[in-house]
Amino acid sequence: MHDPIFWLTMSGAGLIGLVILARTALSGWRGWLELERLRLQARAVPAASSSTASPAARIELADLKERVRKLEAIAAGVDL
Repeated sequence: MHDPIFWLTMSGAGLIGLVILARTALSGWRGWLELERLRLQARAVPAASSSTASPAARIELADLKERVRKLEAIAAGVDL
């Protein structure tokens, strides 16, 4: 157990293992950052192109506007 070659080999193997672990963690971190960047870009794009909404979304929006108009009329005391 006092063999210096044994301890040198174990230290080298430990160092190599630590380097592999650090590189893997760094690669995962960069991948996660890229994923978050893509999510933020995807979230920003629909806000800019809201004029190209689907017909179903436009119908739903019109329905919601009509409901709000009716609720405002009820709150104002206007009989529909």
